[in-house]
Amino acid sequence: MTSETHGSERSFSIGEVEITDSSVPYVVAEIGNNHQGDLDTAKQMIRAAAAAGASAVKFQKRDNKALFTEEAFNAPYESENAFGRTYGEHREALEFEHDDYVTLMKEADSEGIEFFATPWDFPSVDFLEALDVPAFKVASCDLTNTPLLSYVASKGRPTIISTGGGTIEAVDRAVDVVRSVGTPLAVMQCTSGYPPKFEELNLSVISSFRERYPDITVGYSGHDSGIAMALVASVLGARIIEKHFTLNRAMKGTDHAFSLEPDGLRKMVRDLARAHEALGDGVKRAYDSEAAPLKKLSKMVVAIRGLEAGHVLSEADFDYRSPGHGVPPSDAHVLVGRKLTRDVTALTPIMRDDVE
Repeated sequence: MTSETHGSERSFSIGEVEITDSSVPYVVAEIGNNHQGDLDTAKQMIRAAAAAGASAVKFQKRDNKALFTEEAFNAPYESENAFGRTYGEHREALEFEHDDYVTLMKEADSEGIEFFATPWDFPSVDFLEALDVPAFKVASCDLTNTPLLSYVASKGRPTIISTGGGTIEAVDRAVDVVRSVGTPLAVMQCTSGYPPKFEELNLSVISSFRERYPDITVGYSGHDSGIAMALVASVLGARIIEKHFTLNRAMKGTDHAFSLEPDGLRKMVRDLARAHEALGDGVKRAYDSEAAPLKKLSKMVVAIRGLEAGHVLSEADFDYRSPGHGVPPSDAHVLVGRKLTRDVTALTPIMRDDVE
């Protein structure tokens, strides 16, 4: 499988949804570990994301014993956000296992929203592959992890790569790894600050990616607060928008503070759809809704003073006043040099029927 272009459009599919240059942005609610390891909370988040109009929810899967060194796993973890005494205990407290994932995928299916996840290590790739997820998302921290990228790509599932902290050379290399086996690919502009400064978002990279990779769908994975930058990204051509999602920004954990709550996600989905529709097709035209206001507000040719029948009109005889139900100023030249067939009082319209 490859990312295909339909005419001039690139194409990338997740489940039954095809994402193209002309489609409404595909919105991914990044739940990550904001569920705090609680299955009921995770299910509630799926329902809230679906109600807000998101296209998909995304989780993160780690096999912590395979991911961390023994020293890192056993290191004391005294953060106010800790869910365990050591970093390993903390991470384990946030993990769901097979039956939990089956439950969550069923919940997503019943809510009509897609479910996929980021594998952080080789066993997690196998774990998600066995669950038949519709896509993989590779985190920014693994942009340069060529062995993991190759393993993910070998599964042939649509793959999304975030590029936070990367150079264009690193992105090129990752793109080559995935495309070399024909796996469908999307590339996300991302800045890996949590949250980043606005001057670090560098949203113009979206345009650079679209030019550099004309057959690849480009998106935006935003760690910024708020919804405005997602709109900018969509106008620049991002067709996948990923934002971190929470039920309450005051919850325990590092991601919640910059995540969107349900109402924020709903507004972002709404505004992305409006912006997509508002961009139009680029052909300048007049609309029926404009006719009445413009007739009231536009100008027409009127006599600057009283004029008698037989008078030969010149531009010096004209003034231009609202409303615009007569001869428009742009057509005043059709009256010049013509004789009036009736008297015209000052500041009244001179119509085409008033001249020979």
